[in-house]
Amino acid sequence: MSNGWLGTEPWFGLPLADLWFILVFVLFGTFLLLDGFDFGVGMLYGLRRDEAVREQLLAAVSPFWDANEVWLVVFGGALFAGFPSVYANLFSRHYLLMFGVLLALILRGLSPELIEARSGARWTQFWQGAFVGGSIASPLLLGVFAANWLIGAHQLQWFPGLLVGLTLCLLCLVDGVAYLGFKAPSLRPSLPRYGTRAMVGYLGGVVLTLGYLYVVVTPLSSVVFSPIVLGLVVLSIVFAGVYVVALAREQYRIAFLTVASLVYAFIGVVITVMHPMVDRADGLTVSEAIVSPLALNLLTLVTVAILPFITGYFIVLYSIFRGPASSAENY
Repeated sequence: MSNGWLGTEPWFGLPLADLWFILVFVLFGTFLLLDGFDFGVGMLYGLRRDEAVREQLLAAVSPFWDANEVWLVVFGGALFAGFPSVYANLFSRHYLLMFGVLLALILRGLSPELIEARSGARWTQFWQGAFVGGSIASPLLLGVFAANWLIGAHQLQWFPGLLVGLTLCLLCLVDGVAYLGFKAPSLRPSLPRYGTRAMVGYLGGVVLTLGYLYVVVTPLSSVVFSPIVLGLVVLSIVFAGVYVVALAREQYRIAFLTVASLVYAFIGVVITVMHPMVDRADGLTVSEAIVSPLALNLLTLVTVAILPFITGYFIVLYSIFRGPASSAENY
């Protein structure tokens, strides 16, 4: 390795460009898993009318939602650090859409703080509606963003965007049900109904999305039914079956683990379908868009040092707030 131990070639001869491409999407998947149950709980909040139950739902997510959003920041930071041209292209093409995502996240986070800030039915109903709306709009708009990134759209394509967005909403609902199973045991009798229906809808959304890519997005037709993608879809169906059985048996930790498997299987499909392109709209491959070898080596060194601390923080956080949530806890 020349020019010092960092060198001008990838660190230790590793395929760092491809590893960073995978890392970016794994970080997004981690956000989708952890903040996904927050979104799912927000959706279930809109389906319940009992105020005591609603208080319990808020108590279940209150220690975690703001911390979980860190993974979205880490995803954006990794994309900017590793693929700055892609970051610039994506956010300039979808500028208003990203502001919509931010607004939805702000509403989701701000609403619970304001629901009880003052009395009055109209005030309370407005902020309760904002909480539910933000919980739905956040994964929906992120799905629109992800779909347009995947197909390489210069201008927003709403049909595939909404299809993927609705699929992500259903995945978040599946996630929220599994999470509430061990955080709110008193709600368990009603959870399997929501979880099973959402799971069926999620699998239908995945099939419809792959069908759309095969029929409409011709550059991706040959990849959509590749052995890896088909294998991940089959695994997803198996995970879905385990999830439904786990709900029926009230084994909610197993159900949550299957949701994690579903999320990363979904991310695996995205990685497989997109690679080697990282910005199809501008024709940029992973190797073309990645930063210089020296910068990449430095980024990798910093990431290897920092990620364990971030992960450790979340382990401590979830350990402190383990166990069922109580509706008596103040949000």
